[in-house]
Amino acid sequence: QVQLVESGGGLVQAGGSLRLSCDASGRIFSINTMGWYRQAPGKQRELVAVITSGGSRNYAESVKGRFTISRDNAKNSVYLQMNSLKPEDTAVYYCKASARYDYWGQGTQVTVSA
Repeated sequence: QVQLVESGGGLVQAGGSLRLSCDASGRIFSINTMGWYRQAPGKQRELVAVITSGGSRNYAESVKGRFTISRDNAKNSVYLQMNSLKPEDTAVYYCKASARYDYWGQGTQVTVSA
């Protein structure tokens, strides 16, 4: 089992920044890829950014150049630095860890006002 706890969400004006954190505990040695997904009201959950244990990164086109995913394997944590936020970035952001199974955090709300 892997437990994930997200933090760092909140309310910010357009153009502002937020940094999300996700701390993993449990069978963390089995984790390969970690990532961030988001779900806006009435929409499907979508990938935002993922990072492998080796540091390879992938981003959704909509966040490239604005968001940066990073990982601290020693702290078993993954981060999402979000800059130049737009109202369309408003969503619940979820951390995901992939091992033998996929594990999800409880989500953290990000609201960007115009």
